[in-house]
This record gives sequence, structure tokens and C-alpha cells, in this order.
Amino acid sequence: MYFEMRTYTIHPGMLSTYMKLFEDVGLPILEKYAQLVSYWFTDIGELNQVIHVWRYESLDQRTINRKKLYEDPDWKTKFLPDAMQMLEKQENKIMLAANFSPIK
Repeated sequence: MYFEMRTYTIHPGMLSTYMKLFEDVGLPILEKYAQLVSYWFTDIGELNQVIHVWRYESLDQRTINRKKLYEDPDWKTKFLPDAMQMLEKQENKIMLAANFSPIK
């Protein structure tokens, strides 16, 4: 099992707008291609960040599903144009669960 942790830094003042767009538009599209494990936003520390974790059976599955997502017309027209204007930076990590991890 593979997990992808994505950390997005949102322009100050835009966090609630971004999260609403993601919940209403982005998430329903993304859920066709990946399984959401968790979604958080920062309250202390580096602010204006959302962190989400997605589960994939394999890196090949991730590659195939991300390609399908990038080709999805709803993703390209209904979510990305607005979302990209709110992003300041993005960081992605692929993570593997340790043997003793409660999430595997």
C-alpha cells in the first residue's frame, strides 16, 4: 500500500475559499481516481496549509489514475482554473506504512 501526502500552501485569506472549492468540486472528481485517507488544515505553525493523504494499491495504479484525472474535463475546467489561482506552493510525498502503523 502506498500513501501520497500532498501539502498545499494557500495564499493568505483564501483558505476557506479553497477548502469550499475542494469539498464541493475537487473532491467529488478526485474520488473517482483515489481514496482519501485524511484531510487537514493548519491552525498552529505554518499557516494557510492543507494536507491531504491519498491511498493507492501501487505506484502503477497511482500513475494510471493520475493520468485519468489530468484528462478529466471536469478537473480541467471546473476545479483547476480556480484552485491554481489560490495556490502558493505544493509539496508531494510518497510514503510507505511501517509494519506497526495502524494505517496500512
